[in-house]
Amino acid sequence: MKIVYMGTPDFAVLPLRALAESGYEIAAVVTQPDKPKGRGKTLLPTPVKEEAQKHDIPVYQPVKVRDLEFMQVLENINPDIIVVAAFGQLIPQAILDLPKFGCINIHASLLPKYRGAAPIQQAVIDGERESGVTIMRMAAGLDTGDMISKVIVPLAEDETGGSLFDKLAQAGAELLIKTLPSILDGTAVYEKQPEESPTPYAAMITKQMGLLDFSRSAVELERLVRGMNPWPSAYTYLNGKTLKVWKSKAVSGSAGEAPGTILAADRDGIHVACSDGILILTEVQLEGKKRMDTDAFLRGYKIEKGSVFMNHKE
Repeated sequence: MKIVYMGTPDFAVLPLRALAESGYEIAAVVTQPDKPKGRGKTLLPTPVKEEAQKHDIPVYQPVKVRDLEFMQVLENINPDIIVVAAFGQLIPQAILDLPKFGCINIHASLLPKYRGAAPIQQAVIDGERESGVTIMRMAAGLDTGDMISKVIVPLAEDETGGSLFDKLAQAGAELLIKTLPSILDGTAVYEKQPEESPTPYAAMITKQMGLLDFSRSAVELERLVRGMNPWPSAYTYLNGKTLKVWKSKAVSGSAGEAPGTILAADRDGIHVACSDGILILTEVQLEGKKRMDTDAFLRGYKIEKGSVFMNHKE
């Protein structure tokens, strides 16, 4: 059985590795083009390309998979199934219809919840108690195809977007290896999704989404801090400089001050008034400085009680 694997970021590395180590024939890997990074604009391969090269698998990097030239390459390969994981491009119907067993996608949520580009971070931001991975047969709609298998992954109280990313990547690799045999021998059960998702679409995360709006509750902001860790990070502005917030904790009670007001800055952290409760910043990083515990940060940076965090640079 010939597999074509389509994926790009770190999340897609472990499933590819699991396929290779399980002895499946991977005829080709398709990933996004190399991107320039750093001051020298050096072209760096995608994580999936690096993994494919370790296993001597041919790699294709089309700018658009719908281009006729690449479509011809796929037709010549004639895969039995295409496995997709965080590829980064919409797959046209012509490719979905090409393999005998169709195209399957490793999606990092318990569908039909959290369709979209950023289900991992959104689950943390929304305070979900559990997330997971769904393997689905791809259809024309975004994450709307028939569900084949799922695995549930509980969220820890201190779960971050990064830690959940790692858990779901591992869970996705294991689920793929368990699910493939049932697809190939015809015993897989395909469950249709409802038209409407019970949660909002998980839109792609942007840097602007990390701005801490202290007119929200402390509980909401604490979850936002965790969901935005490690990228793009939560942040606010202090004396005209960006202050990234890596860790925080929410405390209930009335602050008695306008949202964004700094109530105290002590060894426990920077206490900030919210619309409901108090957010204590416990690990921060001032623009141009290293990331550090707030206790260490305050030894070199004095913050006056009554100062106010801004939602823009002054």
